[in-house]
Amino acid sequence: MAEQNFIDYVKVFCRSGNGGSGSSHFRREKFVAQGGPDGGDGGRGGHIVLRGNSQMWTLLHLRYQKHIHADNGANGTKQRATGVSGKDVVVDVPLGTIVRDIETGEQIIEITEHGKEVVLMRGGKGGLGNWNFRSSTNQVPTYSQPGMIGVESWVILELKILADVGLVGFPNAGKSTLLAAITAAKPEIANYAFTTLRPNLGIVSYRDHQSFVMADIPGIIEGAAEGRGLGIRFLRHIERNSCLLFMVSAESPNIAEEYKVLKHELEKYNKELLYKERILAITKSDLIDEELQKMLVKDFKTSVNEDVEIVFISSVSNKNLLELKDKLWDIIN
Repeated sequence: MAEQNFIDYVKVFCRSGNGGSGSSHFRREKFVAQGGPDGGDGGRGGHIVLRGNSQMWTLLHLRYQKHIHADNGANGTKQRATGVSGKDVVVDVPLGTIVRDIETGEQIIEITEHGKEVVLMRGGKGGLGNWNFRSSTNQVPTYSQPGMIGVESWVILELKILADVGLVGFPNAGKSTLLAAITAAKPEIANYAFTTLRPNLGIVSYRDHQSFVMADIPGIIEGAAEGRGLGIRFLRHIERNSCLLFMVSAESPNIAEEYKVLKHELEKYNKELLYKERILAITKSDLIDEELQKMLVKDFKTSVNEDVEIVFISSVSNKNLLELKDKLWDIIN
């Protein structure tokens, strides 16, 4: 998708419909001069409904639709006729969308399934007509209920990308190059930091016509969890990934230290991210020989003291890319 078209955060004002008022009508016909109450109930107001759509990848369609209003319910009428309910407004959103209260930041709704419909704001209930209030002691009630007012509020819609593999690395670590090499995605690639300003998604083809989804997240820098660089704006996209692929360039002066910084930033943002399976890919490894690779692995394990799997890859020469896909597939499944 075009970079400028990826919208993952919008504020929207929603208002459900008001319920219709009940009727205070009395039956009047040619030979029935004093018929009893027959006022019908008011119709309910329209709901605001969110529906998951697997064909959507962005909240772009809501960027300029800041107000969403549902219809009001119609009033009740004679002969106990209930007013027509207000038409519901169904808003399609991409999978991975969450809704937050704008004041408290509390999560209200989460959409993760295609076709799943969740009522965001319920329409007001219709009022009861006077027919409902008749009794042995009050056979001609003259009153009816007004309809209930609908709900209105500003809400925040956030998109957390649903992908199997999330790429985690410093700017210019080779994430976009890898995505372009093993998927049909065409991310912008250049030899400078923060080339990627929006998450990119790609479908990775695998053996026997199988596939999985890979997400290139804009580069993390030290202090990202506090808002430095691109800050926490895109860290939330990593939360839903099945596994994380840490990427460090073979040109890095200290691979172990860079890995620790990346891991620390994820921990500060959300400690649960450390429980995800992860692999370390050392990119641009066509620049180093096998002897140096063994030495780098030994130094890394001594410094990090963690049993993380390491793969040396090169997206330019396709070195070990199939091996990397095998390892990722094993973790995903």
